Amino acid sequence: MLFMNEYEIEDAVRQHADDPVLGPASLTLRNLMDWTNRNSDGWAYWPKPCRAAKNLQALIQKHNPLSLRWGCYEADCAEEYKLALRAIRAFRTRQGADFEIVEPS
Repeated sequence: MLFMNEYEIEDAVRQHADDPVLGPASLTLRNLMDWTNRNSDGWAYWPKPCRAAKNLQALIQKHNPLSLRWGCYEADCAEEYKLALRAIRAFRTRQGADFEIVEPS
């Protein structure tokens, strides 16, 4: 798994806009990236938020339209998303961050 750059995150937001789980997951990742860019040297230079989002990025990359696993069962994705949010919530608390975590519909 490679960490996603800003372009890949924006692309994921567009690709998964209508997905009930991957859409919110992509928006949450973009919210974290935007917060990081506003409060540090940037997403590419501060490894802590990127590491906190490691499992979230893996979930999004696993269901990339170019991969063989395109799409996911909503229940499975929802559970993976819930687990991926643990590290992100912990990061948000430790850093006093105010970015939004988007819940699945």
